[in-house]
Amino acid sequence: MDTINISGPSHIPAASAERIMRELPQWFGIESALLNYAHEAETLLNFIAVAGDRMVGFVTLREHNLVSLELNCIALLPSWHRAGLGRRLCATAEDWWAGRGGRLIHVKTLGASRANEHYARTRAFYDALGYIPVEEFSDLWPGNPCLLLVKPLAR
Repeated sequence: MDTINISGPSHIPAASAERIMRELPQWFGIESALLNYAHEAETLLNFIAVAGDRMVGFVTLREHNLVSLELNCIALLPSWHRAGLGRRLCATAEDWWAGRGGRLIHVKTLGASRANEHYARTRAFYDALGYIPVEEFSDLWPGNPCLLLVKPLAR
């Protein structure tokens, strides 16, 4: 595999984010959500992973206040899954946020009350990174249970 460079935080073109998410229909199968995430990649900050001259993954960040940062969207081309790249992107975001005085990172994903093997992998990924499940909401995403996970950062 190519060497990966992670850069950011920066904005990325919606088309670049969309290209990666379209390779992941198991996670980004709702068209309106995919397009919204792609648009947000242009307006929110991102860390991006580049192999050679090709973007192969990104994580979009949403600052809620001086303490709390949300991993708004994370997507990696399928060929880079289970290669440690998602972990590197998250660690880079965590280090950047802690360096700015941030104390908490959180993420929302599909809750376990909706059986889905792909999102079970997602929840296992966040668990391995130290994210703690807080609450599952039934009304935040109509028709889909939303699990809130948080990770306190070392001070």
